Amino acid sequence: MPAAIRNALRAGTVLFLFALIGTAILAFTHGRTEPLISRSQQAEKLALINQVLPASFYDNDLLASRQDLPPDDLLGTRKPSALWIARRGSQVTAVVLEAIAPDGYAGDIALLIGIGIDGTVTGVRVTAHRETPGLGDYIERTKSAWIDQFTGKSLAHPEPRRWKVAKDGGAFDARAGATITPRAVVKAVRNTLDYFARHRAAFVAGPAVKEN
Repeated sequence: MPAAIRNALRAGTVLFLFALIGTAILAFTHGRTEPLISRSQQAEKLALINQVLPASFYDNDLLASRQDLPPDDLLGTRKPSALWIARRGSQVTAVVLEAIAPDGYAGDIALLIGIGIDGTVTGVRVTAHRETPGLGDYIERTKSAWIDQFTGKSLAHPEPRRWKVAKDGGAFDARAGATITPRAVVKAVRNTLDYFARHRAAFVAGPAVKEN
C-alpha cells in the first residue's frame, strides 16, 4: 500500500477516534448537566408563578398541574398556552394563566395572571415585551410597581365601565405619554378574568384535571 494512502488512513482513523471521544464526552456532560438545568428552569418557573400566586394558596405540586389550553381570543393567544391549577387538599383555590396583550405599542405583551377561585386577581406579571425602554417598560415589576394595581381586582371591582386607564375614565393609572401599553395590559387582564369566569366550572372540577 502506498505510503500516502497509509498516512491518509492513519490520519482519518485518528480524526475518527477524536470525534468519537468528543461525542462521548459531550453525551456524558449532557447527561450530568441536563437534570441540573431542568431543576433550575423548574425553580425559576415556580418562582415566577409565586409572584402572581402566594404559596399559601396551594399545597399540591403546582408545576405538575400544568395543562395546555387551546388558542383563545380572550387570552389573546394564537398558539397553545399554559394553565396551572392550585389546590389546598382536594379544593381548587386558584389558577395561573398565560395570556397575551396583542395590542401593545410595540407588539405582543406576554402576561402571567393568577386568579383566585372567587374570580379575584392574585397577581399579574409581564413575562415578555418589546415596549420602549424608559417609556412603556414601566409595566415590568422590576421597573415600577404599576402592575401591582391589578391585585385584588375582579370583573365587578372596579365596575365594568371602569376597566380602563384613568385617561379614558377608568380606574387604572397610566403614565402620561405612554398609555397605549397600559391600555393593552388592562384589556388583557380583564379579558382573562372573563375567560376564567366562563371556564370556572371546569377548573373547580379539579379531580377531573389530569396532572402529568
